[in-house]
Order: sequence, then structure tokens, then C-alpha cells
Amino acid sequence: MITFLPARAGRLADVPSFERGIGGAESNVACVLARAGHSVRWVGRVGADGFGDHLVEAIAAYGVDTSAVRRDPGRPTGVYFRTAGDRATGSHEVAYYRAGSAASAMTTRNTDLAAARSGRVLHLSGITAALSDGCLALMRELTAPRTGRPLVSFDVNHRPGLWRDRPEGPRVLLDLARGADIVFVGEDEAHEAWGLRGAHAIREALPEPDVLVVKDGSRGAVVFAGDRAVGARDAAAGGGGEAPGNDTRADGGTAGGPGDGGGTTEGAAGRAGGDTGRAQDTAGGDTGRAEAAAGAAVFVPALRVDVVAAVGAGDAFAAGFLSATLRGLPARDRLRHGHLTAAAALTVPGDLADPPARGHADRLAALDDRAWETLRLGPGWTEADARAAEEVRTP
Repeated sequence: MITFLPARAGRLADVPSFERGIGGAESNVACVLARAGHSVRWVGRVGADGFGDHLVEAIAAYGVDTSAVRRDPGRPTGVYFRTAGDRATGSHEVAYYRAGSAASAMTTRNTDLAAARSGRVLHLSGITAALSDGCLALMRELTAPRTGRPLVSFDVNHRPGLWRDRPEGPRVLLDLARGADIVFVGEDEAHEAWGLRGAHAIREALPEPDVLVVKDGSRGAVVFAGDRAVGARDAAAGGGGEAPGNDTRADGGTAGGPGDGGGTTEGAAGRAGGDTGRAQDTAGGDTGRAEAAAGAAVFVPALRVDVVAAVGAGDAFAAGFLSATLRGLPARDRLRHGHLTAAAALTVPGDLADPPARGHADRLAALDDRAWETLRLGPGWTEADARAAEEVRTP
């Protein structure tokens, strides 16, 4: 979607001007992964209008392959406006204008399924499933068991507003998650959608995905990891590095922003002190013990972050985790890269932020537990490493 970001804080009724940006759960993940050095294709549908032109050009500028994006001459590109407030404080407003949008008209017939399935990982969002019956049928097709399909990554992204007239929404999301290989879900949305409390209860309800990431807001995230994920398969094959060709397909093309859109704050930042001790109990042990046994739970506390805007962190977290997964990193480091990429999004005003340089992120992800727990990141932190390197090179 096209996003309009406020020129200053205040109610939508009072904000005099907005700056145009881009948003959308799947396209956000695609852009961040491309900037992280992966080969990525975004499969979606936009209007044959000026906003569609801008969306495709802006996403392509991140290094994403947009050749499979379809243009709809009869439907517009969706847009939304938001305020600068944090939805957690109740001061947040979002106004969506996407009824009848091009993306909501996606079906199995007008989407390039071959392109969507040609990567190592196919990333999907529950938001797309809520947009129309055609979108839901598409999601069911892409998550159905199929010989040779890529690893399917699914971010639940439960948005009650999108399912207001469809009470089957929570059950639909649970069924889609059960068909995926990697699932991201927040504890808050799991409770709201399915009445579940705690990471282990969520795992009991979702035993099928090989990798389940449960995000607990400012406390951190826990991953239940089996032995069928990309990293384990690469390690078994003696790989673990990048494979040629496109790594990730991010299917969809609307769904975006906070409220009932794609950018959320789950699994990211703003953590107050004192959470670490009780958070350790979630996983039952030292965070450094990655996947010592298949299916073991690994917890990593969220970072302390000086938040600029609490939007986009959920998509960034997913991108950071998937990037580390594609590189074959262990469970703890996948979570840490998720937190670091989320922190990059939280320290900029828009929905999208460039991730930290790979070497910088790797160094931070390798910190011992104490150093990780005391790390605090603020605006400009992703650029600090680049500036330091430049100072070393310049006599």
C-alpha cells in the first residue's frame, strides 16, 4: 500500500500535511531482506495508476525483483493514512482506503504461482487472507502440502478489524499457520484470536510448523525449532551460505501499517529493565544453548531501544529472523538478528528502515548474554559502524 505519514503529531483531523511512503507486510519483509543482501522477489498486484507506479518503483529501488507484480487497470492501489502516535497508548489513528483495491482482487488465477514458489522461502501474511475470498483461496493454495514447495513462512498478523464480518477468521489463521514451516505470532494476538496464554500453550496448539516464533512484545521472543528448517538442511549438506538465485518470495501486495495492517511492535523493543530473569523461565534455561535438541525452546530477550516510531517492527523482526535462517545460523542468533532488525525499524520515523550491516549485526548477535541484555540502541545506531569503518580508512 501507499502510506501517508503525518508531518507532525496530532489527530488526523488536525494534521495539515503528510509525506508519502510505502507499506505492506510482505513488501516490507521483501525490502528489508533485499537490503540485507538476499535475492528477493515480491509477488503482488497493484493498480495501473500513479500510486502503483510509485509502489513498484520504490520497492524495486530496495533491490527487490518486481517482475511478477501484476497491474490491474480496473482497481486502484490501496492507500492509508496514520498518525504519529503509538497504538499501545490509544492515541494512534489509521484510516484505510483499500476497499476494492487491486491487491484485494488477487486470486489463484491472476497471481504468478510459479514465481511465488520458486524461492527457498515463501513469506506470507495472515492480513492478505482477510482481504477477500479470492485472497484466502490463494493463501490456502500456497500453504497446501505440495511436493517440492519452498519453505513457507507465515506471519499470523491477526487484525480483528479485517475479520469483523467473518467470525471464522481466527480458525482460518490457525489452519493456515498449521500448513506453514515457519510461523511468527505474538502472544497478545494468540490470546486474542485463540484464547491461548504462554508460548508453550501456543506450541501445543501449533505442533505442525517446524519453526514457531512466539513474540512477547518488549520482553522478547522464544523459538521452538525442529530439524527441518533451512539452516539445519544447509548444515547437513555442508552449506549454510547463500544459495544462488532468489532466496525469498514475499507474496501479497496490500496489507500494511499499524492497527489492522502489517507493521507491528511485537517482538521488538522499548524493553524496561528487570524483564530478563522472568523471561528466562519462558525457555527454561541459558539462551546460549541454541537447539541442543530438536524442538527445544530458545528465548532471547528484546533489546532496550529508544523508540522513534513503534511501527514496522514486526515485519522487520521477521525479515531479520529469515535472513539469519537463510544463512544457517543457530536459533539464538536468528532471534537476535530479528531483534536487531526490529530495532532498526523502531529508531526511524517510517515503516521501513535499512537493516544494520551484516558484519555489524553479526558482532552484536555474538555478544555474551550479559552484554546483550545491557545493550541499548538509539536513532542512528545502524550507521555508527559504517562511520567507524570510514574513520579507520581515512587517515
